[in-house]
Amino acid sequence: MESIDKVTDDASFSEENYYKSITVLGILICILWISIVKTQPFSDFAYYNGIAKQIARGGSWGNTYTSVGYSIILGGIYKVFGSSLAVAKVFNLVLTFFNYMLIYNILKNTNLETNKRKLIYTLFVLFPDNIFYNSILGTEILFTTILLLITLVYHKDIKHKYIVIGILTGVNTMIKPFFIIFFFAVFIIEIILKIKAIKVIKHSLIILITSVLVISPWIYRNTKLIGQFTYVSNNSGIVLYINNNSQNHYGAWMPASEVEDSIVNKKEYIKANMTEKNKMLSTAAKKWIKDHPMQFIELGFKRLYNTYLGGYSISYSFNGAGLNKYIEDGLTVYSSSVSIFTALISIIVMIVYSKRIICSMFNKEKINPYSVYNLICFYMFSCVYFITEGQPRYNFPVIFIMVYFFSNLTEIKRVKVYERK
Repeated sequence: MESIDKVTDDASFSEENYYKSITVLGILICILWISIVKTQPFSDFAYYNGIAKQIARGGSWGNTYTSVGYSIILGGIYKVFGSSLAVAKVFNLVLTFFNYMLIYNILKNTNLETNKRKLIYTLFVLFPDNIFYNSILGTEILFTTILLLITLVYHKDIKHKYIVIGILTGVNTMIKPFFIIFFFAVFIIEIILKIKAIKVIKHSLIILITSVLVISPWIYRNTKLIGQFTYVSNNSGIVLYINNNSQNHYGAWMPASEVEDSIVNKKEYIKANMTEKNKMLSTAAKKWIKDHPMQFIELGFKRLYNTYLGGYSISYSFNGAGLNKYIEDGLTVYSSSVSIFTALISIIVMIVYSKRIICSMFNKEKINPYSVYNLICFYMFSCVYFITEGQPRYNFPVIFIMVYFFSNLTEIKRVKVYERK
């Protein structure tokens, strides 16, 4: 008996050492990356950084155009440690380490084999995007940190967990406004898991109401600033407009002024406030979608392709870094190959698993709650990107989902066996 306990203890010690080794390796690679690749902010990244610096100086917190949740938190970091790119990138490193710990604890709370947990953790830590994004001042790492924290809380049996999830959902909505719909994802997840209907409705409403309460001060601020009801941000209209029009052939960003008979060139638009502009753009985009359903669907699938199978997200980190062109090309090929291959395999597995879930709803087959959670979250993000905009950096929050399903290739075999039975 004593020898069995010793073997168990040794195995546990070996497993913990493995996780520690991968964690240290991952952090060292990230530190090496930000030390060598000195990325300079541009486009959205420069905007977030600029707002953060303003906040740190006690200045404006944005003009309602876009969400500033990331900038508010980064501004607080700047206020304490100073406004520099080095501080922002160290903040990214801290978040990345926290993400490692969250993934580790999520995996510990799921019913997975030891080797599968090790594989998922290793793939996540060493995934190219989780390394090079540390040099970019974007919303992705912070947003993913909160999403992983929500995931951990959801899979743990803790008191008032749906209130906690609601608070975190509200915080993440300040970073990406569409995330308010997370309550509906939970609704679908728990319906599939066959939780009692009254509990499903209660849980979803708790998340929705709590998250609305969290963002309500910011909605009040924006409404007071503009003079009419204004949501967390006012850029949903422009995103919908530039991605859904007859001049957009690739499902990617384009200048709003290049849309045929563009609203942004009209006098009434130029004179309007931010909220009015947002409504005008949304109305025009929705009208185009209604009048061009097939083109909208085609663009939607192009957006998903750009997001999951387009690759080249590493190019965001090359701006101003001054790397040799051959090194950039080599890193791009490697990063894109890993990202595309992982996404392709994981999407195939998810499609197969979706079929299994549908079958399980009509019989008593038990399904893995963590798999259901991941699948519905993936579909939630995909639906948003299908309608709005697709670009490689948008796949960052679902890397942990894709890595999980990538490691579940055996699911395909299991489904086939189930179908034969």
